[in-house]
Amino acid sequence: MAKRELASLRSEKTIVLALLIQLFVAAFSSFLVVGLVSLYDPGNAAGITVETAVAGDAADELAAAAESTDSMEPRLYETKQAAVDAFTAREVDAALLVTETPRHVLEVRVLVPDQGVASTLVVVQAREALRALERAERADRAAHLTSTPLELPPRAGASPYFGFTYTVLVPLLLFLPVFITGSVTVDSLTEEVERGTLELLRVAPVTLTDIVEGKLLAAAGLAPVQAALWLALLSLNGTAIAPASSAVGTAAGVVSLLGLTAGLAALVTALGAAVALVSPDRRAAQTVYSLGVLGLFGAAALSPVNPANVAAKLAVGSADTSTYLAVAAVVALGVAGVAGARTAVRRYGLD
Repeated sequence: MAKRELASLRSEKTIVLALLIQLFVAAFSSFLVVGLVSLYDPGNAAGITVETAVAGDAADELAAAAESTDSMEPRLYETKQAAVDAFTAREVDAALLVTETPRHVLEVRVLVPDQGVASTLVVVQAREALRALERAERADRAAHLTSTPLELPPRAGASPYFGFTYTVLVPLLLFLPVFITGSVTVDSLTEEVERGTLELLRVAPVTLTDIVEGKLLAAAGLAPVQAALWLALLSLNGTAIAPASSAVGTAAGVVSLLGLTAGLAALVTALGAAVALVSPDRRAAQTVYSLGVLGLFGAAALSPVNPANVAAKLAVGSADTSTYLAVAAVVALGVAGVAGARTAVRRYGLD
């Protein structure tokens, strides 16, 4: 049954196209990540300089803060109106107009383009400039404060490419096959029921449990195989997967990543099989399955050991005991899901 199911997947153009897209992303990850980071974190787009007009009561301090950022080039203007005119005439990309109130509070008005990608980039850089100004003012006014204010968060020194790769790209390549395998299971079972071929298969010397288990094995088995291929391609592109001081540690991290993928695939395909048997209509079953999986992942995201965090920690090589316990829990849930699907299949077969 599993071989028959795998052979039939070749004719599913949607599934094959999805696999090819994932293969492309993994194979060319080192090139794609540069462009994707610009969407993920626009403030780190390389080669972008935001020319900014600065004017107002504390223009020197604000200009110094803007100059401390990586991509802002401040220009001082004598009056706020002159800065606004320069922005209106597109001589500069943005304008920062600062006013000091009678209570010595600095209020900054920011002028940015009203639309387009440039607006996003300017807003991000202006935010960094205001943060730098806040830090500088805190340091200058610390001696005059009667109480100690809350500490600002420390500046993050991590590369956005590093963060994007391990917190977005790796989980995406691991979990997308999981979602697809469940969808394949739903399609396969509902199609058998709609065409009447499920009853025809039962004429063969196999039980309904054998039929469904074969479909689950074929679908769920694809996810860890794809995950292993994607991780290998990422490694070839220079992204270290589960780096550790020893080969044993690296192997443990990779095996845990594959175990996490296999456990999730087993759980999701079992859910898909149960939905398909209860609701044989293909569209209705796919809707219920999609909402169920999204709800499942959404609920898991509320946990500090959610699958995305677990995958990121394993991939970056910073896994701890709770991380491995989470992987074991996911595998146990996958086994329990398959057992539950078997029970549902037996009941369906007796009706």
